[in-house]
Amino acid sequence: PPKPNQIMNNSSFKLYQSQYKKAKETLDMLKMQKDEIDFKLQSNPICSDLHKALRMVNLDIKITLNEIEHAESNIKACQLKNNFSDTESQSV
Repeated sequence: PPKPNQIMNNSSFKLYQSQYKKAKETLDMLKMQKDEIDFKLQSNPICSDLHKALRMVNLDIKITLNEIEHAESNIKACQLKNNFSDTESQSV
């Protein structure tokens, strides 16, 4: 049977994979919002509300990219620590 430490490491690994997946989904949604704002700005380039929305979505994109990078780093650390096989790590 697996040792308690292995179980905890595996659950951490799954948690990081889940965080990565959720952040990627969030990033896709944010990019769609950004594209929509950019499109609206073409017909209304001086709209302050659109510029504010663009700044907010760009900030959210940066935050989400940092979350993705953090999750990737944690996944790699788990893989190294536990010597997960390549097939297990491919599910990211």
